[in-house]
Parts: sequence; C-alpha cells; structure tokens
Amino acid sequence: MAFRDRNDAADQLAEKLSPYRGQHPLVLAIPRGAVPMAKRIADVLQGELDVVLVRKLGAPSNPEFAIGSMDESGWTYISEYAASAGATPSYIDQEKSRQMETLRKRRAQYTPIRAPIDPAGRIVIVVDDGLATGATMISALHSLRAKRPAKLICAVPVAPPDTIEKVAGYCDEVVCLETPYDFRAVGQFYRDFPQIEDKEVIEILKQTA
Repeated sequence: MAFRDRNDAADQLAEKLSPYRGQHPLVLAIPRGAVPMAKRIADVLQGELDVVLVRKLGAPSNPEFAIGSMDESGWTYISEYAASAGATPSYIDQEKSRQMETLRKRRAQYTPIRAPIDPAGRIVIVVDDGLATGATMISALHSLRAKRPAKLICAVPVAPPDTIEKVAGYCDEVVCLETPYDFRAVGQFYRDFPQIEDKEVIEILKQTA
C-alpha cells in the first residue's frame, strides 16, 4: 500500500507541489474523492479551492469502467477502446444524457451561492485521488485549458505509466507520486479508502466559499 489514506496522499502531494506555495494557485478537485485532498493541498499552498465537474462515461456491462468522459459544456472524450467495450454511438448518446443530468445536479448542489472561480491567468492544479484510464482527468484538463490558465498542472497520488503519458498531453506538468505497472484499481494503493459523500463535499465547499 502506497498511502495510509487520502490525507496521507494529499500531504505527500502538497510537499511535491511546494514550489507553488505563496503563488495563490487555484486548486481544483474532481469530486468526490479528491475534494478533501484538494482542501488540504490548497491550505498548505496558500491557494484557493474549487471543483471542476466532469463525469466518466461507463461501459455498457461495467459502469465503473470508463469508455470516455465529458465536461459541463458537453465536450466529450471517447477512448479508442470504447467500441470494443460494447459502446455503440446510440449507447454513448444515452450515457452522455445521463451524466449531463448528474453534472447539472452536482453544480446546483456544490456551488449554489457562487459561480465557479475563473482560472484565467492562474496557476491551476487539478487534483484527483488516482487515475485508472485517465478519462475524467482528460476532460477536466481540456475544459480548463480553454479558459486560459497561466499554467495547468495535473496532481495525483497514483496512476499507471501509460495513463500518465496520455494525460501529459493535456497539461503543462504532471505530478504523480507512484506509477506502478501492476495497476488494477486506485483503491488498491490505499489502506483506508472510504467513499466520500456529497454531504462532506458540500460542507468543505461551504467552508471555503
């Protein structure tokens, strides 16, 4: 196990990201698991916390396996193996509709009293608790690049090497603590990896609003 829990992973990431301390970075979490992590990192770096909302598109027979992802604008990333996983064009359209509805609900829940923080001209650090296929991170980075940050950084505790290679093309820098070849799921690298609920995300975002 590489990490005790998400707090341990966040503290190690914050140390690696210490060159950005005092530069008021915008630390954006991919909900839900990364939100407590991003809060710790933002506090250490004296930055600002927000969320970037993206959703993975699940495979027909295995919704946990990402065949792509989408952002709030509707931009969609489809992986090269989507068809072989059984995702037809009509299935992808249906899955996009389902996930867009979830994105709308989450935006209404998470930031009801303020607009998302503008990343233009900022050092932007996008945090997730780990990457498997990298699909959701790719959508997050793509949506943020269009908003013209000064620098765009992907920060994750763990991901397989081929995923890091894929994601690197969408940002200026990747900070990843562990890149194991024997990768089955993000949770295998944490001793304690509980699910984060919406209630906890909302509470953290309220504190930082």
